[in-house]
Amino acid sequence: MLGASDEGHLALARGQQRVVVTQDADFLRLHEQGIEHAGIVYAPQGTSVGTIINWLLLMHDVLEPEDTENQVEFV
Repeated sequence: MLGASDEGHLALARGQQRVVVTQDADFLRLHEQGIEHAGIVYAPQGTSVGTIINWLLLMHDVLEPEDTENQVEFV
């Protein structure tokens, strides 16, 4: 998917029922525009890898796929 649009990444992830984990604020804009997705986890630049991993593990433990559909989780 190298060179694919952000919309393309969201579409592929949605088709595979996968959440997109990103530090790219453009994905927040797409969410606000109503582009459907399986979920977005947004971690601002500078967030440690450990913090992101811990957050993802917590999400995995407590959320079902339908809980993340068209939702943004902020790390």
